[in-house]
Amino acid sequence: MCGIAGFWQAKRRSGHPGEILKEMGEALAHRGPDDSGSFYDGVTGLGLSFRRLSILDLSPAGHQPMDSASGRYTIIFNGEVYNFEEIRRDLGPACNWRGHSDTEVMLEAIERWGVEPAVQRFVGMFAFALWDRQERRLFLVRDRLGIKPLYYGFVGGDFVFASELKAIFQYPGFEARIDRGALALYMRHSYVPAPHCIYERLWKLPPGSMLTLNSPREQPEISPYWSACEVARAGLSSRVQAADAELVEQLEKKLLQAVGLRMIADVPLGAFLSGGIDSSTVVALMQAQSHRPVKTFTIGFYEDEFNEAKHAKRVADHLGTDHTELYVTPEETRNVIPLLSRMYDEPFADPSQIPTYLVSKLARKKVTVSLSGDGGDELFGGYNRYFLTRSLWNSFRWMPKPLRKLAAATIHSFRPQGIDRAYGWLQPVLPKRRRVPAVGDKVHKLAGFLESNDPQGIYIHALSTWLPAEVVPDSHEPQTVMEFIQGARWLPTIEEQMMLTDAVNYLPDDILTKVDRASMAVSLEARVPLLDHRVVEFAWKLPLHFKIRSGTGKWILRQVLYKYVPPALIERPKMGFGIPIGRWLRGPLREWAEDLLSPQNLAQHNLFCGQPIRKKWLEHLSGARNWQYQLWEVLVFQDWFQNTRTLAERKAV
Repeated sequence: MCGIAGFWQAKRRSGHPGEILKEMGEALAHRGPDDSGSFYDGVTGLGLSFRRLSILDLSPAGHQPMDSASGRYTIIFNGEVYNFEEIRRDLGPACNWRGHSDTEVMLEAIERWGVEPAVQRFVGMFAFALWDRQERRLFLVRDRLGIKPLYYGFVGGDFVFASELKAIFQYPGFEARIDRGALALYMRHSYVPAPHCIYERLWKLPPGSMLTLNSPREQPEISPYWSACEVARAGLSSRVQAADAELVEQLEKKLLQAVGLRMIADVPLGAFLSGGIDSSTVVALMQAQSHRPVKTFTIGFYEDEFNEAKHAKRVADHLGTDHTELYVTPEETRNVIPLLSRMYDEPFADPSQIPTYLVSKLARKKVTVSLSGDGGDELFGGYNRYFLTRSLWNSFRWMPKPLRKLAAATIHSFRPQGIDRAYGWLQPVLPKRRRVPAVGDKVHKLAGFLESNDPQGIYIHALSTWLPAEVVPDSHEPQTVMEFIQGARWLPTIEEQMMLTDAVNYLPDDILTKVDRASMAVSLEARVPLLDHRVVEFAWKLPLHFKIRSGTGKWILRQVLYKYVPPALIERPKMGFGIPIGRWLRGPLREWAEDLLSPQNLAQHNLFCGQPIRKKWLEHLSGARNWQYQLWEVLVFQDWFQNTRTLAERKAV
């Protein structure tokens, strides 16, 4: 894995371009600690900076920026093209190869076939910048699913881009002005959805897109070369019709190929293992293709309700992997919090970012590459919301809207604590599988669903942490995810509409962002075989009952896994990768939180309406409500803002 950055200056600036490129590259040193390089064209003002984490071709022949054999193209490339050997064979013996890196193969494929036709052939994860000397044209390209990040925009009239914002932060004249619309999106989703960025005049390149720039004085042209929506449409029109066993076998073959390709490396390789369906499937298919025990890694927690390590160990023992587990104390977990603002250049409030960092740090002690099971939920129907949304809508759709509002108001008139007490009287007579923790908070959340106009509204409500208008005054919230789910009605079921919306938004901007930044913070390359685009395309050809059957998600993926691991080792309620934020905010994190949520600190940037935030904080402290996710989101932003401001002040000195 690597880090890339660069600029195209509209006019020559004071200062040495080489120093600017060096500073941008050094900001990404964690992404590529093994090598660095830069390129500057004094005629056009185009500069490229690169940091390398050596994975394939560890020799100097893999150094970047790399020129094509003819000298026409120069590339800086973050990621891996796994099928480079196949492409190399297709290019034939006429090429005079200098090394055996995938980067060199990419360049010659582009030289032979053109940029977009070559990209269509690439199987992998990538974000790259390509300079065409002949046409004086810059290309930025991001992989189909958005596994690798790429930011771009304008600073002082110059075009800039980078793998992470911290590199753009180094560019002379950068002003960290918060985009209030992007902040509103963050407060709703706990992340900033693409193409938006927390800073004005900067954007994320959408997954599956190519940016073309002919001059830094012009606006770039952005066009998709692959679209999840078009893949879903194509799958809808060509649904596969075959017996269960045949389709399970087809999926197994595709997954074996995807996993096998991602096991190619010139450095030590392993896998994250939680003991859940997705990671267990990846590890099982790795072990089936390995001549030695696969190295697997799990983080354990002493809080039993968050601990998956015991399940992972049973799977590891069954498969015979070389398993490493580390139990971390609450204090060790909390010690990650001060690192988050630097790790995630934008405010990012998925609490599982902390254990993801810890398992990445553990794995990096023994391997340089680790495979991960991310993507299974979005492709094969794994999230609870896929089951609950239709059920909820069918249960109250018959009610007139005024009656639903009245029912919601009635529920809200009862404090969650009172509901919990009443439920406590009933709990002893309920079957264990029917017992629900924190029922008062869940009933209040249900009351919010009652006011939805359609199942799409239930989905948005379920994913909304705050209503931005309540806390971000004078902001206009772009209708990214909300507009997408409403526009996905051409899909025949609400489940498929949610899965597509998640695949285009939540997957790249939350899940894959979390994994990329956490792994790259420790110079570990994370690979996600379930998101091989050929697996994605196959998944969309499957009728829904191959994903959700008898109230169970990921049906077909489970059938593949059961060939390698007994169901008894896998079947259990979905846990998620969490930490007890709510308890910590009332205990060891209280002083830190109280400082960041003080009226003075909430007013320091004039971005928040402090009253509703303070109200939730006091309710949380009293135990009246559990507002852990809402408060964590504000705390992450406050901590990020303070640390970013401090860095800006240091840079200005």
